[in-house]
Amino acid sequence: MADPVHALSRALQAAITAAFGAEHAATDPSLRRSSHADYQANAAMALGKRLGKPPREVAAAIVAHLEVGGICRKVEIAGPGFVNLTLDDAYLVGELAETAGSGQLGIAPAAQPETVIVDYSGPNAAKEMHVGHLRSTIIGDALARVLEALGHRVIRQNHLGDWGTPFGMLIEHMLDLGEAAASEELSVGDLDAFYRQARAKFDGDPAFAERSRRRVVRLQGGDEQTLALWRQLVRESTRYFESVYRRLGVTLTAADFAGESFYNPMLADVIAELTAKGLARESEGALCVFPAGFTGKGGEPLPLIVRKQDGGYGYPTTDLAAIRHRLTTVGAQRLIYVVGAPQSQHFAMVFTTAREAGWLAPPARAEHVAFGSVLGADKKMFKTRSGDTVKLSDLLDEAVERGLKKVREKSPDLDAEAAGAVARAVGVGAVKYADLSSDRIKDYVFDWDRMLALEGNTAPYLMYAHARVRSIFRKGGVASESARGAGFTLAEPVERALALELLRFGAVLEDVAATLEPHRLCGYLYELAGSFTTFYERCPVLKAESDEVRRSRLALCDLTAEVLAKGLGLLGIEAPERM
Repeated sequence: MADPVHALSRALQAAITAAFGAEHAATDPSLRRSSHADYQANAAMALGKRLGKPPREVAAAIVAHLEVGGICRKVEIAGPGFVNLTLDDAYLVGELAETAGSGQLGIAPAAQPETVIVDYSGPNAAKEMHVGHLRSTIIGDALARVLEALGHRVIRQNHLGDWGTPFGMLIEHMLDLGEAAASEELSVGDLDAFYRQARAKFDGDPAFAERSRRRVVRLQGGDEQTLALWRQLVRESTRYFESVYRRLGVTLTAADFAGESFYNPMLADVIAELTAKGLARESEGALCVFPAGFTGKGGEPLPLIVRKQDGGYGYPTTDLAAIRHRLTTVGAQRLIYVVGAPQSQHFAMVFTTAREAGWLAPPARAEHVAFGSVLGADKKMFKTRSGDTVKLSDLLDEAVERGLKKVREKSPDLDAEAAGAVARAVGVGAVKYADLSSDRIKDYVFDWDRMLALEGNTAPYLMYAHARVRSIFRKGGVASESARGAGFTLAEPVERALALELLRFGAVLEDVAATLEPHRLCGYLYELAGSFTTFYERCPVLKAESDEVRRSRLALCDLTAEVLAKGLGLLGIEAPERM
């Protein structure tokens, strides 16, 4: 099956090639929805500039070579060179019936499935997750879901901070408390308090600080007692992380955890290979790589330190070991790192070094999915009233509490169990959608009232649209499955508009997979819900003028609900049957 966007794009590119030569075969048809036809192609505008010809003349040449028999019933040139395309009714109905009947909702598997590693979340062991981890976790999970839906083999990687100097002081603090007492304190989940206690002792007690430094040496040297305490610390931390992931509704599990410690045995080999290839050299007592294209303020080459003066390793070495392992051992073709924008230069230098080392070679590629910060109403970093970092668990508690209040206002007849389930879906979904619906590279302001609103581009609005569709079937005593074999009759313009929106779903997912921008899916779902609302207001469904039209409109309703639920699901958001 080919949706109209794909079919028309291919036909337009073939026409451009036939009219102007193979050198223009990659020209973007600039296809979009139009108020004057089903679609409008604007390629002639940009192509005219390149060719030095009037756009309308270019458009005429494209149309003269355009083969869209069986797809379009009308093709017209409008204005300075727009090509308006109106689909053939039989083609549109056939595509819609196949989308509804195949069970795939128009999602076509990738022509060349890849092994994709998505690196996201990455909290630090012995520290609680806070609002700063929200974006990486939510964005990464949505991208992993979309890529899987398109048939790629997705490997999730949670790059935990579970190694290094802080663990010396944490293990010493455990020993001071006693293993039993430390285990009990860690098990209650207040990891921040445990870390603060250890930090305070490290900063205020020189003897404790010295013990901590010696403990790090033992840890890195493989001392068994130290390793056992470290494992306990990491185990309690990961148990806590898993509980947060379950509440947040993301797909990360313990099997996806691959912390810094996993790559520790590989670091010496990475250094040896970089040195053997002439990429690493001594500089001011440290071993550094100087990837091409990176300079300091004075124009001097910018170093990526792979071994510190004291012989220790830092983030760059671990990240180089990770990219080398993922490419050469795992065999991934696409690496996606969902990490905040401040790390952009770091990853650019790591990727360049990996290319210079020969690890990152086409068709393999690495992409940094950068994102902005979560801000409070004051446009500063989002914090509690006391100025502390907002714990993710506290944020989720408040989300569910506010969600329950919203559900009670809207549906007071729901029993306690049902209201609680909907409240969790609404509260957590609202938080996730507010994040995903904004352009990820930009900062966004955390606003409870806006994200929980039942109007506008919000999760509750989309959830309510889905629930309203399902209520039609309950009200009419009709099983939604019975509508899926019905034919479609699209006599009204709003029916046609809804059909065209439904057929865009697969292309939108491909766009998200290519750009790694989940807000494009959010925008699509909002437009789909708007098209459905207009259709519902103008076209009676249960009281349609004939049985044939009633069946067709029920089928449109069912397909809309299925696409809304699937789309929200790919964002990691539930779609309740009732609201």
